Amino acid sequence: MGERKNVLLTDIIGILIAEGVGALSGWLTRDGAKTYSTTIVQPPLSPPAVVFPVVWGILFALMGISAARVWRAPPSGARTRGLAIFGVQLAFNFCWSLLFFNLQAFGFALLWLLVLWALILWMLLTFRQVDKWAAWLQLPYLLWVTFAAYLNLGVWLLN
Repeated sequence: MGERKNVLLTDIIGILIAEGVGALSGWLTRDGAKTYSTTIVQPPLSPPAVVFPVVWGILFALMGISAARVWRAPPSGARTRGLAIFGVQLAFNFCWSLLFFNLQAFGFALLWLLVLWALILWMLLTFRQVDKWAAWLQLPYLLWVTFAAYLNLGVWLLN
């Protein structure tokens, strides 16, 4: 029972950390996101605004569970490196929203997003060395950020 409780606790902590970063980012960019949805020309295939918090909520939960799985793994260089990359990419994710929504620096935000994409891939590959399920849990995030790069590029070109 103790092991199961530890798994649940680390999963909850991982989810709370990731969701907390996402919630803070969302709160800080709420005005910019409103401006974006009403005044910015959006590219084809842009989902309705209501889709984004739902998708990001799921992705942050998956990120948190994934990081918790790596945290529970035996100490190793890959574990340490993976968790460090997780922290860096989470910070990049947080800052992208500020660049894109609040500053509307769409070109710079796209470059930032490409770095974030590379960090996510690096994290995924590093997590794979530690826990294959942790890596798989990051795949939807990588795919969504790929789609976000398309949207970011479209917004930059159209505005």
